[in-house]
Amino acid sequence: MNETLTAMGGYEALALNVVKAIVFLIVGYFIAGLASRIVRDRLSKMERLDQTLAVFFSSLVRWAILAVVIIAVLQLVGFQATSLVAVLGAASLAVGLALQGTLSDVASGVMLIIFRPYRLGDYIDVSGTAGTVKEINLFVTELATPDNVQIIMPNSKAWSSIITNYSANKTRRVDLTFGVDYNDDADKAIELITAIAAADERIHNDPAPWIRLVNLGESSVDITARLWCSSADYWDLKFDMTKRVKEAFDKEGISIPYPHRVEIVKKVSG
Repeated sequence: MNETLTAMGGYEALALNVVKAIVFLIVGYFIAGLASRIVRDRLSKMERLDQTLAVFFSSLVRWAILAVVIIAVLQLVGFQATSLVAVLGAASLAVGLALQGTLSDVASGVMLIIFRPYRLGDYIDVSGTAGTVKEINLFVTELATPDNVQIIMPNSKAWSSIITNYSANKTRRVDLTFGVDYNDDADKAIELITAIAAADERIHNDPAPWIRLVNLGESSVDITARLWCSSADYWDLKFDMTKRVKEAFDKEGISIPYPHRVEIVKKVSG
């Protein structure tokens, strides 16, 4: 009888510990999220600290708290600290092999934060995948495409690939090529492009605009304009210059030819 009561008491104690563990796990999960948000908000207000680091450290705090919570929960359900260490030591090789991709993502995330090939808000291209960086955490980098499609990229893929960062430098060069007809005045076309470039305040004078006749194509005389501007003005300047040059050419009677072929028919005598 006493043994039965003892067994029942043991089951009740175990059930109570399980309930405590579940409650502790839920509370710890919310605390981890709250602490992560607090760290991110506080660090984001520090002007001298890069926002990329704020996101990374908030993620680090969250996962560190969750790790402590999981260890505490295991102790509540009967795993002693010494036993837990022994189990973790014995299983470390298997876990390492099973999670080698995840561990690689964590290591790559640390490297990305240390060397910072890109930051929050940068527009990047990683082996053909392009978008604006929205978040960098321990495991993944989140991108948003120009049409606002979310892309989740493992950090290991980003770190091991060629990264093209279009936002890294403050200035960029806009390259435009305009084709004019062989019968039109190329010098006049160059003067028009030069005047349009000089009137646009977004175009930098250093380096100075470079506008030259560069090629005699099959159907057109090609003129290239290389213009420097702030990175933020790149696309607007590219589109505006294309439109303004087209309108100026139309007004001055300079045609932009399309590819065409001339057919020559020879009469055979006889």
